[in-house]
Amino acid sequence: MSRTTVLRETSIEARGREDRRRFLRLAGAGTVVAALGGWYVLADDERSRAARRETLADGRPRLPPGQKLIDYLKPMGGRPGNPSKSDYRLRVHGAVDAPFELDFAELLALPQTERALDVHCVTGWSRLGASWQGVRIAELAERAKLRAKVRYVIFEAAHGYTANVRLDDALAPDSLIAHRFEGESLANKNGAPVRSLVPHLYFWKSAKWLEGLRFVEQDKPGYWETRGYHNRADPWLEQRYG
Repeated sequence: MSRTTVLRETSIEARGREDRRRFLRLAGAGTVVAALGGWYVLADDERSRAARRETLADGRPRLPPGQKLIDYLKPMGGRPGNPSKSDYRLRVHGAVDAPFELDFAELLALPQTERALDVHCVTGWSRLGASWQGVRIAELAERAKLRAKVRYVIFEAAHGYTANVRLDDALAPDSLIAHRFEGESLANKNGAPVRSLVPHLYFWKSAKWLEGLRFVEQDKPGYWETRGYHNRADPWLEQRYG
């Protein structure tokens, strides 16, 4: 590698670190946030203020701090996988006694859950009360027969993308392997045909174009976590950057 290339890559890394610092400063201000790949402004309108006055069952505000409402599901990019339902396979494996694979029809044959759920992106937008349908991750974990020392789930997506989630987060009642959004099959830009959904964590944890669930005993940070984003990603604690 030439000295010029090394200097260029060092400069890019330095700009990335500055972008992350700027992201935290502006996100704290509550109006301007850094998107993954750009900057944009979100207005603190009356709907956002009203949602912030609502409370969840545990007393937390329904809208986490630093978030503003939008009316659609922002796709947030990523390298798309194969959207074909006929080609789809989901691998459930790792520290389990009964690994298995499912095609799309077999996934649909499992007990289905449909819930109105809120999702919150690290870049500052939230989509509240949208209808999601899929299979609870807990259902797949039970079938796989997890070993006693399993503590994490690694969501394995197209092109080697991964996101790590604590086992208790993955097995929460609203955590799904989702294939429908607002009554329709997932759009390709939103992860078709199947994505993970862990709505109580920042949305990057809900990996699109999902190909596998790997249950592991030790944590293995994923794509964004190894690039400085928070390992847990709790929106109410604003765990954006680690």
